[in-house]
Amino acid sequence: MHASAWGTVALLIFSAQATAQQRNINFDLLTATRSGSIATVNALLDQGASANSRNRLGDTPLNLAARDGNLEMVRVLLARGADLNLGNLARVSPAMSAAYGGHDAILRELIGRKAKLEGVDRVDKTVMVYAAGNGNAACVDLLLGAGVGVNERYLNGSTALMWAAAYGNADSVQLLLARGAEVNARDERGMTALAIALEQKQEGAAHLLRAAGGQP
Repeated sequence: MHASAWGTVALLIFSAQATAQQRNINFDLLTATRSGSIATVNALLDQGASANSRNRLGDTPLNLAARDGNLEMVRVLLARGADLNLGNLARVSPAMSAAYGGHDAILRELIGRKAKLEGVDRVDKTVMVYAAGNGNAACVDLLLGAGVGVNERYLNGSTALMWAAAYGNADSVQLLLARGAEVNARDERGMTALAIALEQKQEGAAHLLRAAGGQP
């Protein structure tokens, strides 16, 4: 084989090896993030791992750390260049992951670093929808403080109060009512938060809504 051809083959082999090595180190970074090993994460980043590596679901180390509630890991990854708005394949962002898990300290960190709060995931859920439905009142309060409207409309004309009612998130229902949520607003089906709470058999939320003048 001609010398130049050998050189091309060698270059291709080297390139393939380098790519495989990078993939392995990025995989190791994702694994270390899930295990919570700050020292290993820092070592892998020092070795060239990407702070924005992705697993097969598109989750980055930051998204994993936010979902797991690991504030220290979140801070390390952000300091090392992680994109705080990079979502996974379902377009779930780190802020959404934090809100879903009720990890208010992490959500506060992300908001403080100007995380985007208006984006939607693949099924049109926002950070507030995750917070009101699955998270906790502390996350809802942070989002209201960051400028998210208490009566903002989401998927199918729903409000944060409706999501909190549907999931029986009583603390969030109470907070939203105290912050001026319209108790008798109706979604595109014509249902109020109380009607939704009754439909989902969320008696605690229904009691609070009735006390606030809610109508079915």
